[in-house]
Amino acid sequence: MQLEEPIKQILKDIRLVWDHDETRPCVRESFRKMIECRTPVLGWLLYASETEVRRVYFTCKVRSCPSCGYRATLQWQREQWTQLPDVSYAGLVFTMPDVFWRIFKQNRHLLHDLPTIGGEVVLQWMKDIFGVRPLILVVQHTFGRHLNFNAHLHMLVSAGGLSEAESRWTEGLTLNPVGFMKLWRHGIITYLRLALKAGILKSDLKSWELRELLADKYEVGWHVDMQARISKRHFLGYAARYIRRPPIAQHRFQEIDGPMVKFFDQRHCHPRDRFG
Repeated sequence: MQLEEPIKQILKDIRLVWDHDETRPCVRESFRKMIECRTPVLGWLLYASETEVRRVYFTCKVRSCPSCGYRATLQWQREQWTQLPDVSYAGLVFTMPDVFWRIFKQNRHLLHDLPTIGGEVVLQWMKDIFGVRPLILVVQHTFGRHLNFNAHLHMLVSAGGLSEAESRWTEGLTLNPVGFMKLWRHGIITYLRLALKAGILKSDLKSWELRELLADKYEVGWHVDMQARISKRHFLGYAARYIRRPPIAQHRFQEIDGPMVKFFDQRHCHPRDRFG
């Protein structure tokens, strides 16, 4: 049996956990609005006719809200669809060694630059190899299928580009994930080294331990996954679930019992437990 508004119920039950000054203000405000979504707290409009009066409550407009996020998802997909031309695209996934997940989780202010680094990696490689400027759409993910923190990038890249010198579009280019990986690895390691040197990187590790870690991970291969052909419809449908909707759909919740929440694993279709 599907639970009614399970995310709201969870947020209300654990309000003492998140509703305090140590929680990031944007998270605290979003959770509060989600609880108040479609309730008298946010206000309402009154529609009346000769036979009926109806009150329509305002929504929270928060992207992590199940109902508001779904509407934002459709709107975002439509906007991106109209802006992306009908050319051939490839799909890229830029990951990093899992030891860096904790570093970026502790330094969320550094997360904002990851899409820029990823985009510059593709631009630089395409310019060096083919002398063209491609179309790029970067979507940053900060969680995985099991709701664990996992910083990585999903990218839609045109399999062609604009030759600015000749003012023409070149199609049918073959992308190389190994080339992207080397530039991506260099970009992230360099970025973290600069952040450490500037004193804006916090970590449980000592400075010398961080330097050794960065040097060690520069010598190993990172994983860059590539799908040589992908439609913009497929990419937008997948990406929108992460940037305009909650991490977990409401229909996946099976049971809420105090600190325990049981939900269905979307991939394997069997219940999983998470404890608060």
